[in-house]
Amino acid sequence: MEYTTLGSTGMSVSRICLGCMSFGDQSWRDWVLEEEESHEIINRAIDLGINFFDTANMYSLGESERILGKALEGYRDRAVIASKCYFEMDESNPNSQGLSRKAIEQELAASKERLGVDTIDLYQTHRWDYNTPIEETLKTLDDAVQRGDIRYPGASSMWAYQFAQSLSKADSVDVQPFVSMQNHYNLVYREEEREMLPLCEEEGIGVLPWSPLARGYLTRPYEQIDATSRGEAEEYLYEHPYREGGGDTINERVEELAAEKGVSMAQIALSWLLHQDVVDAPIIGVTSVEHLEQAVEALDIDLTSSEQEYLEEPYEPVPVSGHE
Repeated sequence: MEYTTLGSTGMSVSRICLGCMSFGDQSWRDWVLEEEESHEIINRAIDLGINFFDTANMYSLGESERILGKALEGYRDRAVIASKCYFEMDESNPNSQGLSRKAIEQELAASKERLGVDTIDLYQTHRWDYNTPIEETLKTLDDAVQRGDIRYPGASSMWAYQFAQSLSKADSVDVQPFVSMQNHYNLVYREEEREMLPLCEEEGIGVLPWSPLARGYLTRPYEQIDATSRGEAEEYLYEHPYREGGGDTINERVEELAAEKGVSMAQIALSWLLHQDVVDAPIIGVTSVEHLEQAVEALDIDLTSSEQEYLEEPYEPVPVSGHE
């Protein structure tokens, strides 16, 4: 396993972050793994040297956090645990969503209890809250840092101007700024290269791409996507513009290069992302040990600059997606 520092924090994280959206309760999503299968993957991740795990309160409505916390018993001090809040957790409680002080404090307390930790290493805002001033959110997260409830605050998908506003506000009111950006970024969705990624590079922000394999679109020939259980049930796949802007051609080139190198399409797509200097650790969601092992093996795949350009060349601008 390779390790890097998360942005400018000095905290060491594995270059592969295990995303835990796939662990929880099948009543939430058909393709989610139950506890026993989830623990098998998490334990193998530890064996492979992965120390970075990303979850959220809304994944299986808390069950993902509980499963992760239980699996990390005896390993928590060595693990870097990331979680998130924003989305609604209880339809009967209007304060179970958003980024107000009340929402953050109650959801943070619940996440800590499910994870079985006193401190969450990286606590992220899952989306931008248009109903709460960013100053209130930042002060609430700073208070959590001061209490020892979290070590660092991070953020997820938003417009670059909003993230810049957040960093500026944190500086002006002298609170802990966001140290990381978990954003939508992969070979067939590169709109973040326009503003967000240059901003992160300039400010020393850690970059943790979600959906690095485009929800499976980059793992097999595009005409086979619907043949998988997740492809059949995953309504969100088609909400993103992966098939637009040269997506199908990029998919074909990933398949071609994978065949030449004798590796999987997923490994080529992941290797491309790992070759981007601004990226710290892609968040990889898997439902099998085999796919986890393949993701780690992608660290050893070298792509020449011409090969990277060949994969990138068909890309055309597409509508911004993932901020909602």
